Amino acid sequence: MEHMVKTRWTSPLVSALAALALGLGLIVSAHAQAVDGEVKKVDPEAGKITLKHGEIKNLDMPAMQMSFRVSDPNWLKTLQVGDKVKFTADKVGGQFTITTLEKK
Repeated sequence: MEHMVKTRWTSPLVSALAALALGLGLIVSAHAQAVDGEVKKVDPEAGKITLKHGEIKNLDMPAMQMSFRVSDPNWLKTLQVGDKVKFTADKVGGQFTITTLEKK
């Protein structure tokens, strides 16, 4: 009888730990990775930048050209069309947002 009780409590615990480990693995795999891009348009009034970029894996986005919000509007003051950049992006407040940006 004691063995049955122990098994009953162990099974949900093992399941919960396995789910936690899987969840942590998904979080790590979804972490933003730096992507190369080229500035196509800078719009300081809108707080946006248009980039031609490579694949953004954490957003499941293929290579393309699109406009992003920026988390730091000061970045837009230093960029010009044609500049090469390395950046990370994420979905912030429901909008695709550049979270880090480095001019090459």
